[in-house]
Amino acid sequence: MRLLRSTDLALRVLMRLAVAADATPTTRQVAADMEVPYTHAAKVVAELQHLGLVDARRGRGGGLALTEKGRTASVGAVVRVFEGDGDVVECEGATPCPLRSGCRLRGALRRAQEAFYASLDPITIGEIVAEPTGRLLLGISRAPGG
Repeated sequence: MRLLRSTDLALRVLMRLAVAADATPTTRQVAADMEVPYTHAAKVVAELQHLGLVDARRGRGGGLALTEKGRTASVGAVVRVFEGDGDVVECEGATPCPLRSGCRLRGALRRAQEAFYASLDPITIGEIVAEPTGRLLLGISRAPGG
């Protein structure tokens, strides 16, 4: 299974903010830290804010901060939101699969996908930034304006 780029970025943004301590980096700073285009980061941050995982404030003294909900959020729940409800394979698309009426693969892949999510459900954002990850994240952070 391969995660969407937006899912990967959402997790990395949450992790970055989880170690920000008292700092409130901007979306532009986080994008630079994660080495991703600002536009991609901005879309992901907007969705994280909509979910209540990130607090984003504009203007002087503004920036991004992880909410308590974000710190305790389940990695599995975040992945589910960003990946959506779609199946691993598309059986009903523009050219439907000729095996769809009796195929057992679709069900097996759906169970495997749910097992993947279930294995991530008990892990929180706060837990995945424990050492040594937290130290590494702080090491890649750039100073404001730099």
